Amino acid sequence: MTDLNRRSALSLALAATAAAAAGNPAAAQDQKDARIDPASIDALRIYPPLGIARVGNAAEADAYVIGPEVTGGPPTLPDGSPARLVGDFRTENGEIKRQAARFRVYAHLKDGSVVEVTAASAQIEWRVAIANLKAGWYEFNQAMDLPRGLAREARQRNRGVSPPGGRAALDIVPKPRSIAGRNAAAVAFDDGAFWGRKVYLGELRTDTDGRLLFLGGRGVSGPFKPGMKPTTFANNEGWHDDVADGPVRAIVTFPGAKPIDAEAAYVAVTPPNFAPGVSGVVTMDDVVRETFRREGWIASSSSTSFTGDIWPIFDRLTGLQWVNHGLFMVHGHGSPLDARDADTIARLRDSSAGNLDWRRRVFEIFRDPGAGPDLHEPVVPQIYGDAFGEGPESPKDALTLLAVTSTQYAHLQRWLAGNVVDDWPGAPPVAPAFATLTPAEQIAHLERAALTDCLGGPFHPGIELTWTMRLARLWKRAYRLNVLATDRPARQSFGAALTPAVCIGPKGPYDGVAAGALTRFMGVPWQTDEASCNSSADYSPWTFLSMPTYWGARVPDQVLAAANYDRAAALDPKDSLVQAHKHFMLRVDWLRDVRETGYDERIAKMVEKWWELGMVLPVPDPPAHLPAGTRVEQGRREDRRHDAKRDLVRAVEGLSVPTTLALRREFKPLAEQGEAAPPLPPRQPFRQGEI
Repeated sequence: MTDLNRRSALSLALAATAAAAAGNPAAAQDQKDARIDPASIDALRIYPPLGIARVGNAAEADAYVIGPEVTGGPPTLPDGSPARLVGDFRTENGEIKRQAARFRVYAHLKDGSVVEVTAASAQIEWRVAIANLKAGWYEFNQAMDLPRGLAREARQRNRGVSPPGGRAALDIVPKPRSIAGRNAAAVAFDDGAFWGRKVYLGELRTDTDGRLLFLGGRGVSGPFKPGMKPTTFANNEGWHDDVADGPVRAIVTFPGAKPIDAEAAYVAVTPPNFAPGVSGVVTMDDVVRETFRREGWIASSSSTSFTGDIWPIFDRLTGLQWVNHGLFMVHGHGSPLDARDADTIARLRDSSAGNLDWRRRVFEIFRDPGAGPDLHEPVVPQIYGDAFGEGPESPKDALTLLAVTSTQYAHLQRWLAGNVVDDWPGAPPVAPAFATLTPAEQIAHLERAALTDCLGGPFHPGIELTWTMRLARLWKRAYRLNVLATDRPARQSFGAALTPAVCIGPKGPYDGVAAGALTRFMGVPWQTDEASCNSSADYSPWTFLSMPTYWGARVPDQVLAAANYDRAAALDPKDSLVQAHKHFMLRVDWLRDVRETGYDERIAKMVEKWWELGMVLPVPDPPAHLPAGTRVEQGRREDRRHDAKRDLVRAVEGLSVPTTLALRREFKPLAEQGEAAPPLPPRQPFRQGEI
C-alpha cells in the first residue's frame, strides 16, 4: 500500500469514527482503533508525560478517583463522572480515597494526526518501576538553585545511624511490575523494604480499554524502631513514608506487527489534596513553562487573553478565601478583587483610558518577580516563598514571599496598558469534558492537567514536587521528562555532602530521572511537613491577619466549618442577615484536631490522624444569600458527643422569627445530607493548664 493509500484509508477510518461517535462513542473508539495501520505510525507516546497519584487510606477496591485529565478540570470517579462533593473523595467511614494516575498511549501518525491506541487495536503491556529514596538521600535545607547565596549544601539523611545491610536498606525499591489487558487485577508493589521491613508503595491496574491505572500508597509512615517520635519538619531520622516515583513504559503490539516501544512517561505519588478544586496562584504548570520558554521549547506569549491569562490570576487569588482567613479578607467574597463578582469582572475587563488609574492601582498590588534583592512585603501573592526563614531578618530577601511568574507579570503589564483581548464568555469558563476533545486536544490537556493541579511553590521543599522541576536538564523537551533508560533507582551517593554546584550541574543527580528521583528531596514523612508549614498565624500569632499561607490550596490554614455553614445557610436573611454573615465570615483552625500540647506532639499526631482532617469542598445548592461556589470543611471526624453550645445558638437565633415559623424549613444540615458515619470514640479533652 502506498503512503497516499494509507492516508486515504486512515481518512476513511476517521470519517467513520466521526459518524459513529454521535450514536456510540465507545464503538466509535473501537472502530477507530481497529483501523490503525502500524505502518502509518511515526511515534507512540504515553500520556500524560508526568502523571500525579495521591495517597489515601481507603481500603475498598473501587475507593479511588482518577486525577484531572483536562486542564483546570476536576478528578473523576471510576465511572467517568466528575468528583466534586465530599462523598466522591471519602468513603462512608470518612477514609480518604486514593487518586489514581491514568496513562494512555497515543499514536502520532506520519500525516500529522493523532489517535489513541487502546486494547481494541493492539496489545499494550505496561511496565512501571518506582522507588522511595527519601531516607537515603540528602537533607532538604533550601532549594539549591536560589541566587544571592541562599542555596547551601546538604548532608546525608540518616548519617548517624547504621541500618543492617548499609545505606541501601534505607531505599525502598520494589521490583518493577508489568500488567496488560482489559480490567486487569491489581499488581502490587509490595516487596520493597525499609530497614528490612516490607513497605507497600502502590499497585497497577487497567481499565476497560487497557489503559494503565497507577495507585500509590496508603499514607502509612513510621520509624524503623517503634516508639521513635518525629522531631522536625522534613528530615526525621529513622523514618519513612510510602510516596514514590518512577518511569512508566509500554510495549505496543499490533496484530501481525513487531512490538513497538512507546516513549516513556513518569509517575509521582504525592500527599492528598485537602482542597480539591482550589488552585495555587502559581501552579507547577506555570513554573515548568518558564523553564520551557527559557530553553526555546515553547514560544513566549505575544498577546494576552482576558479569559485565559488575566481573569485566572484574580480567580486563583479569590479561591484561596476558602483555605486562609487573611486571604478571605483581602481578595475573597466582598473584596474589590473578588473575581467571582460580576461588577469586579466588568471593571477588570474595562481597558479604557478612563479606567487606567484603577488598573494601575491594582497592578501595583502585585509583586514584581524581577525585583530584588530586598523584599517588598505589602503586595500579593501573600504566599511564602522559597527563602522564607532564610537569610538575615532585616532586610528580608525578595524570595521570602512568592511572586507571580514572569509570564503572568507580563500579562498584567499588557492588561495595565489596555492591550488585552476581551474574550470573556459572559460567565466563568468551565473546563470541557475529556470525551468531547479531539485526540490532539486530549494530549494537549494531558500534558498540563496534572501539573496545573500541583502547586508551583513555595519549594521549601513543597508539598507535591519540589524546586528540581525548574532544572532544564531534568527535561528532554517541553513536558517530556528525560527518563533514563533503566528500571534501576536513581543514583543516591554524591559524597557526604551534596553541594548546589554538583546538584544542579552536569553529571549530577538531575541529568534525567530514574525511579525515586523526583520525590526524594521532599519531607520525610510528608505528614510532619504538612503540620509544620502553615500560615503566619502560627509563626507570628500577633499578626494582623493569618496571611501569608504556605500551601493553603493543598493544606488549609483556616476554614469555614460545617457547623457555621449550617447556621449561615439555615438563617433567613430577611430576619437575621448580620447573624448569617457572622457565621459565614468565621474561620476556624484546620489543624485544630492535631494541635495537642506542642509542636512535637502535633507533628506526631499528624502522622496518625492526617486522614481525619476535613477537606474543603463545594456544597450543593448554597442559599442565595451565600456566595455561589461556597466551600466548606467536610468529612472531618467529628466528636460524637453532643455539643450543647449549638443548641444555645439555635435557640437565640430563633428569637428573630415568629414562633409559628421554622428557620428555613427546607434546609438540611450537611451532616444529614449523606448517610451517617458509624459512631467513633470521642476525642481526648484537655484539662486546665495542659495547653
